[in-house]
Amino acid sequence: MNKRYLSYFATILFVLLIIAPGIAAADKCTYTTQCTHTTQCTYTTVNICDAKQMVENKDVFLLDVRIPTEYDSGHIEGATLIPLRNIKLPNPQLPDEELLPARMKELPHNKNTKILVYCKLGSRSAEASNLLVEAGYKNVYNMDNDEDSTNKNGGIAQWVSEENPIVATYDSWTHEWCKLLPPE
Repeated sequence: MNKRYLSYFATILFVLLIIAPGIAAADKCTYTTQCTHTTQCTYTTVNICDAKQMVENKDVFLLDVRIPTEYDSGHIEGATLIPLRNIKLPNPQLPDEELLPARMKELPHNKNTKILVYCKLGSRSAEASNLLVEAGYKNVYNMDNDEDSTNKNGGIAQWVSEENPIVATYDSWTHEWCKLLPPE
C-alpha cells in the first residue's frame, strides 16, 4: 500500500514540476515588454485595438512622448505632450528642462493611474514606459503593434493606418501622414 501512495505522490510531484514554470511565467506581462532596467516585467505593451478601448473608456492618462512638430501634425485627442528626448536634426532641439525626465511632476500624482504612452512608431514610448515604471508608476501601457503582426510599425503611425481618429489640421496631416501611407 505504501508503494501505491508513493506512486501517487511521485505523479503529483512530477505534474507540479511541469506546471510551476508556467505559473511563474504567468506573473509576467501579458503581451510584450521592454524591461531594460528591472528584473521583472513592469509595463504592458498593448496593441492598437486595446489602446483604442482604453481611450474610448476615458479611464487613462494619454502621454505623447514625441516632439512638438510631430504632435502638431496629429495626435490622439486628450493626449498630453511631454517629449521624451530630442530626435535628429533638422528638428529644433528642445532644452533638457522641456523633456520628460525633467517634467515628471506634470504626470498624475497617483502612481496607480493608468498611463498609455505612445510615440510615432513605438520605440520612444517603450523607453518612456521604463522611465515611468522606475518612477513608481504601476499601470503603464506602451502602445505598440501586435507581436506577430507583419507590420513592424506601431505607435500613432499604426493608429492612423487602422483609421482611428486624430486631432490634426488638413495641411499637417497630409504633409506628415501621407508619407506613412502606402500608395494606392
